[in-house]
Amino acid sequence: MHNKKQVSLGELGPSYFDLQADIGSTKHAGSIKTTRELIELCNLNEGKYVLDVGCGVGMTSCYIAKNHSCRVVGIDNSERMIDRSNERAKRESIKDRVEFRVADAQNLPFDHNLFDAVISESVTALLEDKQRALSEYVRVTKPSGYVGLNEMTWMKTPPKELVEYYYRSTGIKPETFDNWKKLIKNSRLKNIILRTYRMNAISDFIDIIKQLGFKDFSTALHRFLFLYITSSAYRTYINAQFNIYKETGPPPKTILEYLGYGIFVGRK
Repeated sequence: MHNKKQVSLGELGPSYFDLQADIGSTKHAGSIKTTRELIELCNLNEGKYVLDVGCGVGMTSCYIAKNHSCRVVGIDNSERMIDRSNERAKRESIKDRVEFRVADAQNLPFDHNLFDAVISESVTALLEDKQRALSEYVRVTKPSGYVGLNEMTWMKTPPKELVEYYYRSTGIKPETFDNWKKLIKNSRLKNIILRTYRMNAISDFIDIIKQLGFKDFSTALHRFLFLYITSSAYRTYINAQFNIYKETGPPPKTILEYLGYGIFVGRK
């Protein structure tokens, strides 16, 4: 009898991001509250030129452009995400203040010393070479400009089985707080601010709905159901997710003792 091969969401990662792009919704830890905190810490105000790394469907990029009168460039490695971002910018009548393009966070297609700030939310943790990505963020930031991250973080060193469980369930491999701190310091940033927060899934979900608005949330839900009904590829992916959760079971009671998210900001 052959053993059934275990599959993780990490192996299904590209399909996950395709799904997020197609329903028109992406998320990050702390939701809009964390975005506002990054905006404040990075001193984003009128006229600032901002790079949003891993912009997803453009929610943060458009929010900054619309509410803080900044010029924003959003990049993502998914053409579908960029398409959704452009749709959002057009819908919110801010296409004159935002630009979106496909690009690699670890090899940014921009000149040195270009942006007043570079931000990234729940993206750098997914990258193969985080230090290289951070070096790229710093390279394209102006002298005295800011680099700000919001990333999933192990609040203390977790047991190996908890790391494996979280990766199997989500496809994400967070760094510990000490590792994030080391990565930031190795990037030669100064005036470093390091803050960590516990997870609150219910509060984050409510904030996502508020940020999207009822109309966009309803549209995303409708798209999800439509894809599940009409696309065999998406049904296969979504059913595989459910199977993974059946295999892994509910989150261990100890997970919230270890898992949170961090805001990491430094100045060039």
